[in-house]
Amino acid sequence: MISPSISATELARLIRAGELSAVEVAQHYLDRHDQANPAVNAIVWIDRDDVLRRAGESDERVRRGDTSRPFEGVPMPIKDLVGVKGQPLSFSSMAVEEKPAEANEVTVDLIEEAGFVLFGRSNSPEFGASTTTENERHGITRNPWNLDYTSGGSSGGASAAVAADIVPIANASDGGGSIRVPAAATGLVGLKPSRGRIPNDIRAWEHSTTEGAITRTIEDMAGVMDSLSRIDPLGWYSAPLPNRPYLEEIRAAGPRLRVGLVLEPPTGLEVDLENREAAMVAARALEALGHHVEPVTPFLFTREALQGFTNLVISASTWASPIEDPDKLEPYIRYRYDSAEQFHAGQYAELAADLQWQTRQVAAQWGRDFDVLLTPTTAVPTPRVGHVIGEANTDPTGPRLTEARTVSFTAFCNISGLPAISLPVHTGSNGMPLGAQIVGGPYDEATLLRLGAELEPVFGWQHRQAPMVLAGVR
Repeated sequence: MISPSISATELARLIRAGELSAVEVAQHYLDRHDQANPAVNAIVWIDRDDVLRRAGESDERVRRGDTSRPFEGVPMPIKDLVGVKGQPLSFSSMAVEEKPAEANEVTVDLIEEAGFVLFGRSNSPEFGASTTTENERHGITRNPWNLDYTSGGSSGGASAAVAADIVPIANASDGGGSIRVPAAATGLVGLKPSRGRIPNDIRAWEHSTTEGAITRTIEDMAGVMDSLSRIDPLGWYSAPLPNRPYLEEIRAAGPRLRVGLVLEPPTGLEVDLENREAAMVAARALEALGHHVEPVTPFLFTREALQGFTNLVISASTWASPIEDPDKLEPYIRYRYDSAEQFHAGQYAELAADLQWQTRQVAAQWGRDFDVLLTPTTAVPTPRVGHVIGEANTDPTGPRLTEARTVSFTAFCNISGLPAISLPVHTGSNGMPLGAQIVGGPYDEATLLRLGAELEPVFGWQHRQAPMVLAGVR
């Protein structure tokens, strides 16, 4: 019996030991997919025969005595923004003809080298540009904790798949909060790696995007980071290699840290009291563990720079997306596409330079004024389905306040390239999960994972299950 709380690490151990076969595991999760996916719509494409074929290849390697791959036989879906050779790639958009990708993206190669069994494709908002996973091509992805709520975005298909026990771990990506927001919405662990930590074919949104994963446990996150963190000789740059494997870091005692508590976001937007409390819950736990928590008011980019990133960088990147028929774009994406033509190249270059210059000032505060920052993951509780997309499509030129509040604490990490992790430490009055975010210094995922490993037994989040899983929803 494979329990809903089983970690990817434990599953892989059982497969390598011969206690479970990869085919048995694949069939278990295919059955779970058939039972749970109709309710949540997390996986939008799957080839069952291909999943079982890949699982059979894992079993054959184990039979030959090859147990070198850390996640041998563990199912992992790939987000529908990432190319997998032979699998359809639509960017979750009606404006793109759905056709098979011609090659794997480099991240997929690393995922396969780690032994993962590719398990279909997870839903995303159109071109990943929303904090809710709803689109005209694939429909709405719902939150397993309450189907009336969104599972976040843009990696909402990934978070829903893990929270619904359709898979034990999922590929995800983050350009402004797209790993951390869904993880917070569904009670999971979401780490946005440092800029350059994981190889990407292209680092979009002015180098703010990165691949990663959504997991149940810190051990799984450390393991997948060990698998994906490589020097990329073909890329423009890579993050420096960590001092030691992350799996060693989470088992080692770290120093007591200066934790800077931030409850007011750089956007200046309102923060809900329950989201503040999520950060305070984490703060009290860190203090009980011996860390020193103190309120701070760091510089986290000017509001003009943050607005420029949203209006110019994301719009320009949307214009440069592989859009084949702009008339089929949803209104909020069409607005971004059209507004890109209102700027000229000099304005883009000026903003990009300013973002780089301000990043130096932002990053310099780590180690000087504090060791890590602690914030709410989002400034607003998880919205109901239809709310964010309704705001965006009804008035694309408007403030879109719910979405802006959702990324108020997350987007500065992408612009600066700093690593950040969302941890599921709290529950709102409506029963929905709420997350706290810890932001590390340049290239310091190790500290974030160590802190996560300290907090995990305090909160026991790896054993919490969404109501639909507990109820055995079919």
